[in-house]
Amino acid sequence: MAKPDDLMDRFPHSETSSLLGQKMIDFDRAKGWVRLSFVGKDTFQNPAGFIQGGILTAMLDDTMGPALWVMTNGEAFPTTIDLNVSFLAAARPGPLYGEGKVIQLGKTIAFVEAQLTDADNTVIARSTAPARMVKIDLPRREASSETKMTSDHAASGASMESATTVA
Repeated sequence: MAKPDDLMDRFPHSETSSLLGQKMIDFDRAKGWVRLSFVGKDTFQNPAGFIQGGILTAMLDDTMGPALWVMTNGEAFPTTIDLNVSFLAAARPGPLYGEGKVIQLGKTIAFVEAQLTDADNTVIARSTAPARMVKIDLPRREASSETKMTSDHAASGASMESATTVA
């Protein structure tokens, strides 16, 4: 069994991630890939009953950032330079899932992408963005009692069996 590292214990948390119900499901550090879940709340609906596009955009942005953060082993915080979003289907309240990936990692700029799907695996929206990497030094946090590392992806970094709140 691989020894879990403390990468997720250091993951930054924000009020926005709490508002969106963001939880880490899985990640692959070597590939710069993450899978997150979000909660499409009733209060996020537009008058037509769908999740408002700005909320979906925030979810996409909060999926791309963690992919870069994971790939840099928590040493760089991404700041989005420009964001392109394509809305492909309407999102109703309920669980939504984000997958983010680093496409190219440079010295100061990275190119990232993400997509959101619903519980039926319908692609709701996709995004691409360049992000400036800013070096940060976050204080270490105590591991959450919800966090349980597994060895499923030991070669690539780690896997999250249960959800952990992230930013």
